[in-house]
Amino acid sequence: MFNLWYFLIIIVANALGAVSGMGGGVIIKPMMDALAASPLNAINFYSALAVFVMAMVSTYRQVSYGMALHWPALFKLSSGAVIGGILGDSLINWLLLTLRSEQTVNLIQIGLTIMSLVLALLFTRPLRIQWGPGQQEVALVASGLLLGTLATLLGIGGGPINVALLIAIFSLEAKTATVYSIGIILFSQLAKLSVSLMHFSSLHVQLSTLPVIVLAAIIGGALGATLSRKMDAKQVMRLYRMIVSGVILLNLYNAWQILF
Repeated sequence: MFNLWYFLIIIVANALGAVSGMGGGVIIKPMMDALAASPLNAINFYSALAVFVMAMVSTYRQVSYGMALHWPALFKLSSGAVIGGILGDSLINWLLLTLRSEQTVNLIQIGLTIMSLVLALLFTRPLRIQWGPGQQEVALVASGLLLGTLATLLGIGGGPINVALLIAIFSLEAKTATVYSIGIILFSQLAKLSVSLMHFSSLHVQLSTLPVIVLAAIIGGALGATLSRKMDAKQVMRLYRMIVSGVILLNLYNAWQILF
């Protein structure tokens, strides 16, 4: 039965995540936490897989629709995100080994997620930074590193934080920021999945669930890319703020359930 719930959650989350640049994980992770049908490590893997497949589908569809990307900038962001993805996965495994409590680690993830989302809501306007020669290249790699680490550490794909930072630091227009955000998510989740496969047996993943997740992620990613074409920048930003606000409330509910 939980496979059906996962299927529905991922389609809706990835469709919304592809439109808003949030990646879906920010919805998938807390929703799966609320269902409490799988161990934390398995939920993190399912979320990463769903977001990775969505990012592949969405990026392909956006480029095929004619969305112009500055590939050198995306490469620098993604390079940092790959390293950050490996670092974030190492941090979450270290926390699980050190604290020996899934509930405690989950509370840490929830707390950091809420703080990150609140900051993401506050910083959605360009700061108009004037970059000197070579400074922007360093900032791109450093931003990718930070975002990739947060994406895998929090288990949410990192999208809301990506969009806010790209708009604030690099003064990107909202719709453009969502596409670059999905690109960062693609590479950070690829790094996380690659590391996770090295200790796959310890994740307690149900193999029968994986095809369900991949199919739902493909449908959600394609649907999101299609919807994105029909929305302007203001509509995208309005949707972004609505979803972030809703996910903050969902994470607060999950924290309440764990504590009380």
